[in-house]
Amino acid sequence: MRSHYCGQVTKKYVDQDVQLVGWVHRRRDHGGVIFIDLRDREGLVQVVIAPMNKEAFKQAELIRNEYVIQVKGRVRPRPEGSINKDLATGDIEVNGLELTILNTSEPIPFPINDYHEAGEETRLHYRYLDLRRPEMLGRLIFRAKMTRHLRRFLDDHGFLDIETPFLTKATPEGARDYLVPSRTKPGSFYALPQSPQQFKQLLMMAGMDRYYQVVRCFRDEDLRADRQPEFTQLDIETSFLNEHDIQHLMEEMMRGMFSELLNVELPNPFPRMTYAEAISRYGSDKPDLRIALELVDVGDLLKDIEFKVFSDPAKDPHGRVAALCVPGGADISRKEIDDYTKYVSIFGAKGLAYIKYNADGLQSPILKFIPESIVKAMVERTHAKPGDIIFFGADLTGIVNESLGALRIKVAHDRGLVEKAWRMLWVVDFPMFEKGEGRLSACHHPFTAPKVSTVQELERDPIHVLARAYDMVLNGTEVGGGSIRINTTEMQQAVFRALNIKDDEAQEKFGHLLAALSYGCPPHGGIAFGLDRLAMLMTGSASIRDVIAFPKTQTATCPLTDAPSTVDTAQLIDLGIRVIKKDLKNTE
Repeated sequence: MRSHYCGQVTKKYVDQDVQLVGWVHRRRDHGGVIFIDLRDREGLVQVVIAPMNKEAFKQAELIRNEYVIQVKGRVRPRPEGSINKDLATGDIEVNGLELTILNTSEPIPFPINDYHEAGEETRLHYRYLDLRRPEMLGRLIFRAKMTRHLRRFLDDHGFLDIETPFLTKATPEGARDYLVPSRTKPGSFYALPQSPQQFKQLLMMAGMDRYYQVVRCFRDEDLRADRQPEFTQLDIETSFLNEHDIQHLMEEMMRGMFSELLNVELPNPFPRMTYAEAISRYGSDKPDLRIALELVDVGDLLKDIEFKVFSDPAKDPHGRVAALCVPGGADISRKEIDDYTKYVSIFGAKGLAYIKYNADGLQSPILKFIPESIVKAMVERTHAKPGDIIFFGADLTGIVNESLGALRIKVAHDRGLVEKAWRMLWVVDFPMFEKGEGRLSACHHPFTAPKVSTVQELERDPIHVLARAYDMVLNGTEVGGGSIRINTTEMQQAVFRALNIKDDEAQEKFGHLLAALSYGCPPHGGIAFGLDRLAMLMTGSASIRDVIAFPKTQTATCPLTDAPSTVDTAQLIDLGIRVIKKDLKNTE
């Protein structure tokens, strides 16, 4: 039905006959000559229908936007003065000789021929129309190119594309599983995988050596702009490589992809930063290095003053007093400061102290509580200059880190202090464990290897043991996370014990893995990249929903298909399931 895609008909085809199909993007009637912008997935081309082509002109008079048509015609140069340099096909037009209407269209609920920000519910309800918009189509095409590059790189480096099961066993990985009832084993359930973690490790134990998979994963958790209940990750595992080898290989893959798709050259090697340094300097384990602002400790200067708002956290071993100097911030109004104070309260901060460094001196409600010599020392330590403002956080360390870390990002975006760049970073040396509610929990997952050689070292002081884990961070977003895995039964059992997983529970949930570790398990490790997040960042989209063909909303629903939905009672009976209605208003 066609000889060329619309967006590929360039001036090299002048005086050639073409046959095109697509959607009417725009129709214009100019003094008896009808102009049609014809669109397909590769772009637009202008078709001109003259009255002398009577049958084609008659059909052209009938068409409206989003009609599907076929055009046969000859390519010719556009008249001088009508060239459109914004289009790949802007040098030419097609003299339409024959036109066939393949299908009509009802009036559409939002315009496609010009960008229009329809409500998201409407866009998702008519997602097949939303995806016709060139910017949406372009994002999905870009994503396909991104995935193709990653597959090609891994294929060329000896990785095997191997599928792992979707129907598997529930695992404690920090989020709720989606459960699938078994009809053949009443009362039993499969779980949809949160990741293929155990299976890819088992593939290493089976001798596959290098594995990858572009895989769908599922997590029943609260959603944000960069979260979906079902998402896609590039899953990678390899044997006989240490963390430095894996990081080097993944850097090469990323550099190639950014160079090929965005013409951007990433650094070689990527910078590295320990988790402790990232938290100390930026209040986050995924710092945005496009922002030069840093947190500065000032607790040692304030622990002996009478102002308990500062001195108590400064003396508390679990507390922190930190400062954030914002260049040029002295012009921030009182209302803006109040707004920032309200913002940091989201993260548990009880207030937001500040000192303005005006041209005529320092200004702040807290100056009367702090000796002048200490104020001078804080100004010097933060490198504040006339015209700057210094914000302070004083509380438990976690609250200060989270609140000032978030404020750092918000202030930078508000005041144009974000560098236009791509800043990649490896964050390494994460803690192995963190304190939960009365027990330790794994910072990454319970299969991550500790940076100790023996079980005794792990058990002696587990909370201070570091993990052989590493995250790749791009512009303040974690795009990949991985680690070297535990490859002995003894160490894996010790980690389970540290996590308060009893031996019988470990055997029930992970017996297959523990058994496999005892049969000559090689040293191995890997990483998983969030393809949705990568595509979002690389296309400049505001949400991963804009780079997923058919996403869910923030309430995990699909407006297009009305999923999730109720099912027939007979089907529930067949599965041995009874639905109990919950009062969601009174359920946390």
